Amino acid sequence: MHLNLFIAFVVLLILIFEILKFDRMPSSLFKILSCFIICLFVSPSSISQAQKKPKNIILLIGDGMGLSEISSSLYFNEKPSNFLRFNTVGLSMTSSSKELITDSAAGATAFASGIKTYNGAVGVDENMQAVETIVEYISKKGIATGLVATSSIVHATPAAFYAHQESRRMYEEIAAELVTSDIDFFAGGGLQFFTHREDGQNLLPQLEKNNFVVHTDVLPKKISEKKQAILLAPDGMPKMSENRGNFLTNATMLAIGQLSKNKEGFFLMVEGSQIDWGGHANDADYLINELIDFDKTIGAVLDFAERNGETLVIVTADHETGGFSLSAEEGNYNKILGSFSTNGHTATMVPVFAQGPSEELFGGIYQNTNIFTLLKQLSEKK
Repeated sequence: MHLNLFIAFVVLLILIFEILKFDRMPSSLFKILSCFIICLFVSPSSISQAQKKPKNIILLIGDGMGLSEISSSLYFNEKPSNFLRFNTVGLSMTSSSKELITDSAAGATAFASGIKTYNGAVGVDENMQAVETIVEYISKKGIATGLVATSSIVHATPAAFYAHQESRRMYEEIAAELVTSDIDFFAGGGLQFFTHREDGQNLLPQLEKNNFVVHTDVLPKKISEKKQAILLAPDGMPKMSENRGNFLTNATMLAIGQLSKNKEGFFLMVEGSQIDWGGHANDADYLINELIDFDKTIGAVLDFAERNGETLVIVTADHETGGFSLSAEEGNYNKILGSFSTNGHTATMVPVFAQGPSEELFGGIYQNTNIFTLLKQLSEKK
């Protein structure tokens, strides 16, 4: 017998003995017993079992985003940080299969396929064998899927959700896989890997043949019912400091508008890719500008989720980059200076934020592969 049921049984016996002392049940005891019975049948475990699963899941990944990066949204953002809107927070352990410190490819493969693999691997295990991605799994169930990134769309993190390559650097092979993948909407950079390839192929006509509408100049304001391929830069998108504008937020909301039309629900992965690049460059301004842009996108997604009522929002990182810290500037405790300890990745755990149906599952401390396990579990409709 579970401990909580045992305790409930003992309490119930005590109440019965107390009742037997009287010819008729006192009103006070009647109220206590009534409340007890209600609480017994509406216990936390019962509520958890009856919890409605989300129809839609939006996973936002701040590449290279550790706790100090997140904290910078409190100190350098003109508006209140959207991270403050979350009630459920967990911690993810990020090591890859062979290294204590992961890279983005192995980190994203853990999210997308639920396995630990070697650094540089995209959608393959340690033996370089393809593993099923969450996109491939849920597409069989009729769930729509999308990807948005400020990097190239064939970069490590987005690639791990649809491709299977032994090296993250195999950009042209990854692009070819995207053309025939189950993805319904994608937006980011990486046009050169579709049009200026070493094999001389132009993959844009193949995208159109596979029912994609291709956009290569500007982010459209309205889109058709067809699949959408949006490639707006040769490689990565411009930095925020280079006038990228509201691409990340607008592309994300465009994706949500398109994918929401699917009656079976949708899964959308959104990456704030260049937070990581600011960390690698040890450029605090670059990092903070990208983080605030990511924070703004989180706010727009949370607003949608609150209106929708059927959407789970998860925000996390694949790893931390730069050993970023927020320290006092020249000993002045009223001035904060962003500083770094490395130009590479670190082994620190990263936060996981969740809001929406079944958010409580994301509290605690766990391996990054647990994200996939929960995504798969929640995609199983009742």
